[in-house]
Amino acid sequence: MTATTTVTGSPDKPPITAPPKRRGILSKIAQPYKQSHGVQRFMLVTGTLMFVAIVFAAIFAPLVAPYSFDTYQADGARFPTQGEPSDVNPWGTTVQGFDVMSRTIYGARTALEVVLLAVVFSLAIGVPLGLVSGYVGGWLDRILVLIMDALFAFPYLLLAIVAAFLLTNTIDSGIVVTAIAITVVYVPQYFRVVRASTLSAREATYIEAARAMGAKPRTIIGKYLFGNVIQSVPVIATLNAADAILTLAGLGFLGLGIQPSEAAEWGYDLQRAISDAGAGIWWTALFPGLGIVLAVTALTLVGEGLNDVLNPTLRRRRINRPDMQRREIGSSAVGPASAPTVEREAGA
Repeated sequence: MTATTTVTGSPDKPPITAPPKRRGILSKIAQPYKQSHGVQRFMLVTGTLMFVAIVFAAIFAPLVAPYSFDTYQADGARFPTQGEPSDVNPWGTTVQGFDVMSRTIYGARTALEVVLLAVVFSLAIGVPLGLVSGYVGGWLDRILVLIMDALFAFPYLLLAIVAAFLLTNTIDSGIVVTAIAITVVYVPQYFRVVRASTLSAREATYIEAARAMGAKPRTIIGKYLFGNVIQSVPVIATLNAADAILTLAGLGFLGLGIQPSEAAEWGYDLQRAISDAGAGIWWTALFPGLGIVLAVTALTLVGEGLNDVLNPTLRRRRINRPDMQRREIGSSAVGPASAPTVEREAGA
């Protein structure tokens, strides 16, 4: 049998303590919420709750929605066209006889799928290109900057329309086509942000030390630069996700990308409801429009809240007044001292 010896500290030497444990993923996710306060916390919590509700509706759409997005009858009876809200159709029906509530809920699933794919594609392309361009420099940097600036010069909706039009007959899935069209719009944004951070970070002391130790460029980019230049990427990704919902709605409004028989889409439903508004049929456009507004508002609140918390130029720190009570030092007495509370802007 082996005995286990426990080493304790002595009066002259403090006990040996274990190093602090690394924070888990959930702790890192919750950190911005703990650091926020006031309006920042209100925006973060409100936006998160709204977005969680939309995600819940998107994931459990078959359970939440009364019918499928393309159902036009129930129990052998067809739904009325442009029918008013009733027990059978709580939010009414469209001009095609579809249930508005079902199409609105399934529209959340379509928006979530497209936005998630677009953000992942944009990060997978824009971040590596920005890292390589900023670190390598030279002719490769000039070519990539020229291409990205040319893409960035186009209006984002026009660029998405052109990309969706060119890809319509090449890929069968309308969701993938729309996601790629939106990706083309947002890749230059990630490229420019990451490249600018890489240009300033590549001259840092730790990068020079890594070069002096013989580290390869791939190691420097992946191990040292990557973690230090993507600090603002989560905020940009959240705000771009909100903008991507508007771009998706614009493409659907124009009839590009997702076909109505493939999935429900808020922009397409709004386009079909234009003529209904003049006839006093309000329900066909109200609920898809509310879906767009709520989704964009939720992601915008989260993005702005994260920006206020994570951006050091906007974060406010409160320096509390120290509590210096009367105490004896040797034989002389030191009276209480006071220091004013100072609130200042934390610089970068």
